[in-house]
Amino acid sequence: MLDDKGFDLWADGYDRSVGLSDETGTYPFAGYRAVLGEIYRRVLAAPGREVLDIGFGTGTLTAALYAHGCRIFGQDFSPRMIELAREKMPGAVLCQGDFSQGLAEELTRRRYDAIVATYSLHHLTDARKIAFLRELQGLLNAGGCIYVGDVAFATRAELAACARQAGDAWDADEIYFVYDELRPSLLGLRFTPLFPCAGLLELPAREKEPF
Repeated sequence: MLDDKGFDLWADGYDRSVGLSDETGTYPFAGYRAVLGEIYRRVLAAPGREVLDIGFGTGTLTAALYAHGCRIFGQDFSPRMIELAREKMPGAVLCQGDFSQGLAEELTRRRYDAIVATYSLHHLTDARKIAFLRELQGLLNAGGCIYVGDVAFATRAELAACARQAGDAWDADEIYFVYDELRPSLLGLRFTPLFPCAGLLELPAREKEPF
């Protein structure tokens, strides 16, 4: 697993390496553009323009949303990634820090219409994913939604099939999303497969308790 220094070293070639994997249809980034494109469409189709990005990298998705009038907030633990993203979004509020240890206070004081996380949360255990997503739900405005695009599967059998196909390229250190195993713990969670090794998970804001 890469640490912050590793991501700094990878930053300048990140978009290029991701694009190559996507174009060749190979794990782990096959379907990457389709995933980001689907999130982009859904965020812009919904009301509200306050967007929080968890692990935004070089800002590929949020820069496009920023260009369409969204107010962007985010956290990433690579200073170099933040530097590259800030060049694309000079008006965004971008904080440095490891989100697995919590969000910056500046970000938790706000509420968002959309929270996005693309290819970042697979570094968390399933238990931590569930806890973190529940925390993020508390930062959503009414009617808001969390969008997670990542290497994701409907079932454990589908994940195993992808691992066999990937062979030596498979990263056993990553903890990828398995919808059937997360769904019981996250009320309202939805999954849309977009490629054999990629998909979109959506978690809406919690409904207010009736009085």
